[in-house]
Amino acid sequence: MLINFAGSIHKKLFSLVLIMMFIMPCETIYAQSELELLNGTETEEVDATDAENTEVEVKAEKKKGPDLVTINNRFLYSVVIDITMVLLILIFVYYPNYKKLDTVFTFIVFNIVILLLTFVLNKVKISMGAAFGLFAVFSMLRYRTEGIDMKDMTYLFVFIAVGLISGIQLETTVLLVICGIIFLFLFVLDSNIFLRREFYQIVDFEKIEMVKPELRDDLINELKNRTGLNIHRISIYRLDYLRDVARIKVYYYVDKKDR
Repeated sequence: MLINFAGSIHKKLFSLVLIMMFIMPCETIYAQSELELLNGTETEEVDATDAENTEVEVKAEKKKGPDLVTINNRFLYSVVIDITMVLLILIFVYYPNYKKLDTVFTFIVFNIVILLLTFVLNKVKISMGAAFGLFAVFSMLRYRTEGIDMKDMTYLFVFIAVGLISGIQLETTVLLVICGIIFLFLFVLDSNIFLRREFYQIVDFEKIEMVKPELRDDLINELKNRTGLNIHRISIYRLDYLRDVARIKVYYYVDKKDR
């Protein structure tokens, strides 16, 4: 009887151990499930918070709207420096040497337009490549009705460059230094201070038989007597034997008293 009682107790203990072994993994799985649910809830809350922040930023950007072009003191200083630079070049360098009023309008308009375009493109955050593209197009411009002299094209390039530099909103001191260097080089190189300025004209000469190397001195003297210019050298531009006309480019100096 004792043996039967011991056997029954042993079976009950064995059954209890099996039940415990089955229940413990279930509790572990349930605990892990609860942790995953908690983590998932926290992740969803974080994602919701990020989404709300993103929506707030998008709304703020929409409220902000497009970039606005504002005029500040630096822009006004740049305009004053630019106009002063243009007037100095025209009054002290260009006009005293060439006496041309028809090109002054072109120089001033090109300069102001380039300055304003560069300023606007820089403010609205458009690539500066567009500004340099306009700069290149304007600098290579040719009028179909009348050819532009090389010196006039050089001055046109200078005025476009000054407008571009003034429009990119440099520091006032830097802009003054750059403009001063440009003006100094123009004043020194295009005046009679260090280099004697040379002019040229193209004339048609009917005595084509004088266009010979051994008669070059006689040809220069003949051209001096006819034109009254202080010609110091010539170059043959074109020979037309059908009409017996030679087109000659004559180079001469002009004194200040003769201007």
